[in-house]
Amino acid sequence: MTDDDFWRDLAPRPDEARRDPREAARATSAPQLPKRFYARATSAPAAGGGFALLLDGRAARTPAKRPLVAPNAAAGADLAAEWEAQESVVDPARMPLTRLLNSAIDGVADKMDEVAAEIVRYAGSDLVCYRAGEPERLVEAQAAAWDPVLDFARERLGARFVLAQGVMFVDQPPAALEAVAARVSREREPAALAALHVATTLSGSALIALALAEGVLDADAAWEAAHVDELHQERIWGEDALARARRDARAADFRTAARLYRQVSGG
Repeated sequence: MTDDDFWRDLAPRPDEARRDPREAARATSAPQLPKRFYARATSAPAAGGGFALLLDGRAARTPAKRPLVAPNAAAGADLAAEWEAQESVVDPARMPLTRLLNSAIDGVADKMDEVAAEIVRYAGSDLVCYRAGEPERLVEAQAAAWDPVLDFARERLGARFVLAQGVMFVDQPPAALEAVAARVSREREPAALAALHVATTLSGSALIALALAEGVLDADAAWEAAHVDELHQERIWGEDALARARRDARAADFRTAARLYRQVSGG
């Protein structure tokens, strides 16, 4: 694994795909990961606000050499705990919060409008708007998981979305997308917007991510809603161990994003 691979896994730019954490970990042996080079990880108030990660008392920095600072004390404690949990090596696959904060600091903070627009684009082809026509059990499972999300969008955001059967693209009303954009534009903290972006891309649904942000769904319910189809297939054909491992790795990132959003928003 090259240094570029290491930092891409640790802090991908908003327009850059990160390798699946489990696959990235399998693709490299332990000696290729950087050795743990510090004895103690802590956090402390930063001069410019937030809580900085300190490694043996020295301020840590992002790959872009910016101070690695969490937005508040709770997130700072989580960040320090993540680094403290590293053993003989520093493994990005086990550091979802570090990756997320690095992305927020080095990428999202400089491109807030672009990241917000990408979230809105997901709403234009949102997962919850594309329904199966059969079998009945899948139709019912999708309705049970996704109808409350659409109810939330209508009642809380003032956004009415059009449903489609199958995968044929359907244009959504401009007013619905404008309502989503208005809600996303309220996120002015880079860490919160980064968390919302991660929740959107991992779920495939801006509406699920916003329902999570508004407390309509908790992290577990939101993650299950995003995987109704996959879980249905598993009930029929059985679970694939590799697919489950990949989903679990993504779920860890999703739950980290949900937790960080709550910490930043006070929810």
